[in-house]
Amino acid sequence: MIQVDLVLPCLNEAGALPWVLSRVPDGYRAIVVDNGSTDDSASIAREAGATVIAESAKGFGAAVAAGVATATAPIVAICDADASLDPAELPRLVAMLDHGADLVLGRRVPTERSAWPFHARVANRVLSRRIARVSGVKVSDLGPMRVARTQALVDLDLRDRRSGYPLEMVLRAAAAGWNIVETDVAYAPRVGRSKVTGTVRGTATAISDMSRILRETNA
Repeated sequence: MIQVDLVLPCLNEAGALPWVLSRVPDGYRAIVVDNGSTDDSASIAREAGATVIAESAKGFGAAVAAGVATATAPIVAICDADASLDPAELPRLVAMLDHGADLVLGRRVPTERSAWPFHARVANRVLSRRIARVSGVKVSDLGPMRVARTQALVDLDLRDRRSGYPLEMVLRAAAAGWNIVETDVAYAPRVGRSKVTGTVRGTATAISDMSRILRETNA
């Protein structure tokens, strides 16, 4: 019986998917959301037994939203598909839902310095302070590994379809009175080319999207 649906937004992750999917725990269904890959990501995921759906609208939020809409398990998890995060850590996060948490965020702990470039760490620190000021919720990392109850997440009615999606989730969850908790997760160098935190341009785009979300919440 599937207890957790794991949403894996995917754009050209053929090199990482075999390892990522091999680490998915028993009782979890991997939902790989192909967001316009030009490599063999989709076929690799299918061969590994994952559920594969296509999302033509580009953006992290669009991919995750499509995966969440497909989820039928009572709990949904979200994780990057680039091998920077280990799905085998997810049961520890999921267990926290049974101990009062409504949204669990994986707080990234780099396994080596190259995993999380300096510019991305600085941007994350500034953003965390703004989140605390706006919502009263103290988080130290807006990381990509997170778990919540599926229907509750759907009910948040998240609208952003770009890089602002993770921030909108935290802000709307805080406004709804959710108990948001963090726990450390290992963060390794990703496999392949980074689309966001590994480049200054990608980080700048994410900051722009998240600044828009903060403005819309009267930050």
